[in-house]
Amino acid sequence: MRRLAFLFENAPFLAAGVLLTFMSSFGQTFFISVFAGEIRVAFDLSHGEWGGIYMIGTGASAIVMVWAGGLTDRFRVRTLGPIVLVGLATAALAMALNRVAWLLPVVIFSLRFFGQGMTSHIAVVAMARWFVRARGRALSIATLGFALGEALLPILFVALMTVVAWRNLWIAAAVICLMGVPVLAWLLGKERTPAAFAETDSSTGMSGRHWTRGQALGNPLFWLMFPAILGPSAFNTAFFFHQVHFAEIKGWAHVDLVAMFPLYTLMAVVAMVSSGWLLDRLGTARLMPFYQVPFAIGFLCFAFATGPLMMFLGFVFLALSTGANATLPNAFWAEFYGTAHIGAIKAMAAAAMVLGSAIGPGLTGVLIDLGFGLERQYVAIAGYFLTTTAIMAFGISRAARSLPPAVG
Repeated sequence: MRRLAFLFENAPFLAAGVLLTFMSSFGQTFFISVFAGEIRVAFDLSHGEWGGIYMIGTGASAIVMVWAGGLTDRFRVRTLGPIVLVGLATAALAMALNRVAWLLPVVIFSLRFFGQGMTSHIAVVAMARWFVRARGRALSIATLGFALGEALLPILFVALMTVVAWRNLWIAAAVICLMGVPVLAWLLGKERTPAAFAETDSSTGMSGRHWTRGQALGNPLFWLMFPAILGPSAFNTAFFFHQVHFAEIKGWAHVDLVAMFPLYTLMAVVAMVSSGWLLDRLGTARLMPFYQVPFAIGFLCFAFATGPLMMFLGFVFLALSTGANATLPNAFWAEFYGTAHIGAIKAMAAAAMVLGSAIGPGLTGVLIDLGFGLERQYVAIAGYFLTTTAIMAFGISRAARSLPPAVG
């Protein structure tokens, strides 16, 4: 009953989070990569050239996120959200209308900044600030929009591409983004302001204080966490970015690979909800150090897969870490550094994630062109995640000693 009461009492705020995370799909790699083959053909690009363009545009968006992410500490979601959605719609329209290769980095920058960057950043910062005792549950519910987008949009748009020109589908994406503006305004008609809410129900971080962004950057824990924040974005992005090529080297039809995405999303949702539930009971300190181990196992499965069973297992393990990654890191910053400046601090983490999503496709694309195949790369990526697990365990175990007592 308490769970139902929580949902009903907070339905508008949670729904706004779901809406924003879903809309971010149009700037996420899993959506953009659906059109990778058509974009490469239209602009006559190699894997490395397309990956390089993607890296430039995404990297630039990471730099801008460092500044723009802090706006969530100053403005309400009701103000920022519609502006960002209009920006995302404009970027989608630009992808539909653009005919010259030199503008592609600008288009990718816009999609990544407004989509993966700001839309998702606004949603998770709002959940971390608005909810303290139920932060894990709020994040797990709000981030269901990511899962919904991953489950529906790739397979839907791959199917539509058989009957609709790919540029027209980007126009449809722009229209959907614009439709979200009035819905968001309606949901947040009585939105809680960050300042007012922080006064009544905020939480402190290590040493019982609210850390500023400068103080967080001077803290060793932030930099020990940096490889772990970078990795999922870099290599999960790379996997979906090269999905067409991966299907080719495995001898699969692209649509057969995409057909496994709903399974992946279902498992990610289970992991997302479970991690949110566990987070409210155990805290991030106990959960964070180990959540990337399934990433390592998943990439090993993809590297050595010869049939559907091993591919199935790869998606299951990938989903377990992906689901936890939607809740645990977002709660980590609030729990360890406090909520007063969570927008600015989370902006640095968001920039790191966006930077990772720039590095991943660019690096793997160049390596493909150099003859270092995806299967060999995936073995190396598994080793990366095992290394980040060890680093996280060391850093968090030391920092957790200075956390204040659990709330509630």
